[in-house]
Amino acid sequence: MLRHLPGLLLLLWQLLLLPPPAVPGPLDRPGFLRLGTRGPGGSPGRRPAPAAPTGTPYSGAGQHGGARGAGVCKSMPLDLVFIIDSSRSVRPLEFTKVKTFVSRVIDTLDIGPADTRVAVVNYASTVKIEFHLQTHSDKQSLKQAVARITPLSTGTMSGLAIQTAMDEAFTVEAGARGPASNIPKVAIIVTDGRPQDQVNEVAARAQASGIELYAVGVDRADMESLRMMASEPLDEHVFYVETYGVIEKLSSRFQETFCALDPCALGTHQCQHVCVSDGEGKHHCECSQGYSLNADKKTCSVINRCALNTHGCEHICVNDRTGSYHCECYEGYTLNEDRKTCSAQDQCALGTHDCQHICVNDRAGSHHCECYEGYTLNEDKKTCSVRNQCALGSHGCQHICVNDGAASYHCDCYTGYTLNEDKKTCSAIAEARRLTSTEDACACGATLAFQDKVSSYLQRLNTKLDDILEKLQANEYGQIHR
Repeated sequence: MLRHLPGLLLLLWQLLLLPPPAVPGPLDRPGFLRLGTRGPGGSPGRRPAPAAPTGTPYSGAGQHGGARGAGVCKSMPLDLVFIIDSSRSVRPLEFTKVKTFVSRVIDTLDIGPADTRVAVVNYASTVKIEFHLQTHSDKQSLKQAVARITPLSTGTMSGLAIQTAMDEAFTVEAGARGPASNIPKVAIIVTDGRPQDQVNEVAARAQASGIELYAVGVDRADMESLRMMASEPLDEHVFYVETYGVIEKLSSRFQETFCALDPCALGTHQCQHVCVSDGEGKHHCECSQGYSLNADKKTCSVINRCALNTHGCEHICVNDRTGSYHCECYEGYTLNEDRKTCSAQDQCALGTHDCQHICVNDRAGSHHCECYEGYTLNEDKKTCSVRNQCALGSHGCQHICVNDGAASYHCDCYTGYTLNEDKKTCSAIAEARRLTSTEDACACGATLAFQDKVSSYLQRLNTKLDDILEKLQANEYGQIHR
């Protein structure tokens, strides 16, 4: 009955519309954060929200689900042990509120083997480790394990609970990470009574071993004991709530405490390209593909992949402005499907050679032009002209070489001579007469006369043919050089 007397008095004051009297107590001393009092206008009491960076959403303390905008706050990795008082003074409904508080704090953390690991130490006159740091590695199983915890018995052995946590919960064998990992070791002790054993010395030993202690007092909790158990500074490590009904509000306060602001999400990183969050409020800058980080560790410069000689181009590497590159081939080659190697082009087959007569493809991816027999390649190395074999002196004619204009020729003989069967040499007609049999003088004379006449006609005809051939050659030469 005495326990509820302050609440009844407060209710009577409210019914009489009179303001409750201000009674100074131990909570008015510095070094405590008090939750659960009424604010102006009847609003729930809460810790003032810290100022948010410009342009960054901030949800405010006391809101379930996050003290800061999503993505801005990432909880730092911890080895976290809850030490909860379940003595008889904590009624079943109140103990449920404590478990809800523990679950809500877990909700604000990143749980996992590489992130935060959680253990729970339950105590009254005895101490029980409900589960170790290595037992659960996800939020769902953790919260289910918390929900299964039941109260123990009478007594409040807070010192023994801290000692057990130090000796058994914060060990490598139990899942705690060693000093080399640089993972903080944190204990949150929740109690509503006065310890029945010594806490100052064991708390000092725990802090000396690297454990950071937070003390949460509820209702009749002894303030001096809370101060002795908590780490410095006390105003950041000692909390008090008047009833278990408002203890859940502390979850947002611990979220802020364990929050590592993410500069990448805040936009304060100054990285030119990519900001990578390293956790615990730290970050580093990286560059997009094709760029390298400058000495200032923030800005980026284009990588000249061609200069690095790692491009793999068979012929030519062309550096692009975007920090990438592409391959090209020498003239007369085409780039293969792998975009790196090259194959010789068959320009003759492509029909791009410009040769007048014959295109000859070379192995080096180039080509050259040639001409048909009886023609010569001009200085442009593409067009052809008729070759005058008579002028070359290689015709073999004994007397006269007659150019036929089609890259060919024939031999002829001077007057009084006739062409022999080899079509090159000539014999005198008088000699032929002498060799002719004179047995039939009349017949022979008539034959010789006919031959002389035919020879005369042939000579005149050859003369005319020579004139015609000269005119044809002149006409053909003019057409080629137009």
